[in-house]
Amino acid sequence: MAWVYILRCADGTFYTGSTVDLDRRLEQHRSGFGAVYTRRRLPVTLAWCAEFDQVDEAFAWEKRIQGWSHAKREAFMIGGIDAVKGWSRTHRKRNDPAR
Repeated sequence: MAWVYILRCADGTFYTGSTVDLDRRLEQHRSGFGAVYTRRRLPVTLAWCAEFDQVDEAFAWEKRIQGWSHAKREAFMIGGIDAVKGWSRTHRKRNDPAR
């Protein structure tokens, strides 16, 4: 089993990661022994997580989510994948009434 997770940092930003031991990894982040990014933005809280059967699946989702904007990550955490369908830059520009 493997996990992908999103942490909310003290400065309001998000950190996305993956691991095979979620509890251990969260403790590392919270105690300042996680990623350099989270070390500088303590405290951190778990905002979202999902479990996968395969490590490569979790890692692929980690990389996918890391490429998303802050707003897209928030929408995803609230409404799941359906909430972010059509969030491509091209789609947003085409559907923006101000353009």
